[in-house]
Amino acid sequence: MAKNLKIKIARAEKDMTQKALAESVGVSRQTMNAIEKGDYNPTIKLCVAICKVLGKTLDELFWEE
Repeated sequence: MAKNLKIKIARAEKDMTQKALAESVGVSRQTMNAIEKGDYNPTIKLCVAICKVLGKTLDELFWEE
């Protein structure tokens, strides 16, 4: 699994810390860090929550080219 730089970039665009995003979707900062590093595969429910907070679609954040 690749690193998810798309989440990191979308987070930066909204000037959000990993901790702030994690709190917004109800997970720990460690979980969000693992998702961004590609060490953790989030559930579809969590993917949708992340998309809502960041104002992106599932395709924009999670589709692998």
